[in-house]
Amino acid sequence: MLRRLVDVLKTLLQSRAVRRLLYVLLLVAAAATAAGCEASKPAFSGAEGKLKVTATIGMITDIVRNVGGERVEAVGLMKPGVDPHLYKATKGDIDKLTEADVVFYNGLHLEGKMASILEKLAAKKPTVAVSRNIDVSKLRDMGDGSGAYDPHIWFDVLHWMNATETVRDELIRLDGSHAAEYRANADAYLAKLRELHEETKAKIAQIPEKGRVLVTAHDAFGYFGDAYGIRVMGLQGISTASEAGLKDVSQLRDYLVDNGIKAVFVESSVPKKTIQAVVSGAKEKGHEVRIGGELFSDAMGEEGTLEGTYIGMVRHNVDTIVNALK
Repeated sequence: MLRRLVDVLKTLLQSRAVRRLLYVLLLVAAAATAAGCEASKPAFSGAEGKLKVTATIGMITDIVRNVGGERVEAVGLMKPGVDPHLYKATKGDIDKLTEADVVFYNGLHLEGKMASILEKLAAKKPTVAVSRNIDVSKLRDMGDGSGAYDPHIWFDVLHWMNATETVRDELIRLDGSHAAEYRANADAYLAKLRELHEETKAKIAQIPEKGRVLVTAHDAFGYFGDAYGIRVMGLQGISTASEAGLKDVSQLRDYLVDNGIKAVFVESSVPKKTIQAVVSGAKEKGHEVRIGGELFSDAMGEEGTLEGTYIGMVRHNVDTIVNALK
């Protein structure tokens, strides 16, 4: 009986169709084995299978670390004192962007010099603008006829809550097995941001209404002014790519003199010489204007300090403004 079965098998193997079928079956088995091995590898490229995230500005890096927690390995490209409007990516930055599983950036042309790099990355991996879900009707028009919007959305804490939700949703999409952890982290962070929003409103309200005028080196605080009821005037435009001229300096100087404004503010990421020219010009006209303090606009403080976090940065700015103008 066994010999007969062997003879039948030999006869079948002599058939070309049967040999082809066996070959196909072997290929399918090999592919299934390979897929099983691949599935057993860590899902992401970071240490211990963590999601590897690269962000452009520090404020976004801070969101990622708060929402991602232990599940992400987050790095930021732009350091304290760096102006994102003028920033050009280095070779090291390109490596960090290329190695990331997901890239978060602000959008609205904030990272203007990196636009082509981000566009190429988007064809290869998730490359997410944290501003993408903010209602366009709530964005500030640049006012130059370009149809572009003010990119400094983090100065309205409610907008930054929206950005936090965008980061949360993308992390969940990429790493759904840890969705509960991302949601819990985001809920805790959003609660802190809500508290920060209410706290900021209360503090700015301490400034007498007539004195609620914030004069800075460039027009980065527009969303802040709209959200918290303070008039904002910047020496330079929304983007620091356009330099302030003598006319800008003299117009702002005259405004300070005519309205008795007592304090102006410098910014950590913008050269101080132009705003100091305004102060000197006012003094020549017999009006004393002092530097009310340094604000963080397009970059946060040093890592490891309170100002090196988004919440700490906002609190520093608000306290500095209120102490100078109250």
